[in-house]
Amino acid sequence: MKALAYLSRGRSAFLVWPVLLAIVASFAFFALPRAHSQSTTTTTDAALLDGFRHTEVASVSDALEKVNGLRMYMSHRMRPLFPSKFAGIALTVKLKKEENHDPDALNGMLAAIDQGGPHSVYVMVVEDGANIAGMGGLMGTAMAARNFAGAVIDGGVRDTAYLQKISFPVFALGNVPSTSVSHYRFAGANVPVVCDGVAVSAGDIVTADADGVVVVPRAKAAEVLAVAQEMDFKEHSMYAYIEKLKSIEEAVKKFGRL
Repeated sequence: MKALAYLSRGRSAFLVWPVLLAIVASFAFFALPRAHSQSTTTTTDAALLDGFRHTEVASVSDALEKVNGLRMYMSHRMRPLFPSKFAGIALTVKLKKEENHDPDALNGMLAAIDQGGPHSVYVMVVEDGANIAGMGGLMGTAMAARNFAGAVIDGGVRDTAYLQKISFPVFALGNVPSTSVSHYRFAGANVPVVCDGVAVSAGDIVTADADGVVVVPRAKAAEVLAVAQEMDFKEHSMYAYIEKLKSIEEAVKKFGRL
């Protein structure tokens, strides 16, 4: 009888193990796609940004017009503090004009910086802010410490010598010594904004170089990059061709790019 009981227990244990293994396997099965998806998304973003960093902004602008039929470049007023080139993901901030004595009026602006991370581009719109510094050295230091790609300010910027010293790239409407404290109130972060005439949503790709700043809607980023890279390749190939033939007309006929 003891032998039969032992055999029965052994048979039960033998039957239970496959069930346990099946349960564990099912958890693993459902967990894997999520991890894979997150990894794929991260890889895709990294590849996109790397592509835009190595593509001229002028080609990106042309590609956007070809793909979307839209002007997505900022005006000549948006200038860099020093020669800079970057591409990153938009983190938008909006300030509204309001005279106040509220010490917490701009807290949301600071919180937005501390929520950003590697590859973020701080896109700030300061209402009627051409003569108001939207950011300065303290904010730039925080962004640099958090590995932001850069900042684009529809307003002024100050502490420019220090920003140059730490090599944090900023595009803005001009250098001014003023402050937004007591004159502005935080009006939102990661909200749609219009920066120097261009619509920007959180998560869009912002790319900048000596030619200016361009915004690429996230949904069109991969398509725009592919077209821009093709345009870049053609244009760079044309330089030697023009020098050799001493004719821009022949180069345009051959490459179909101007």
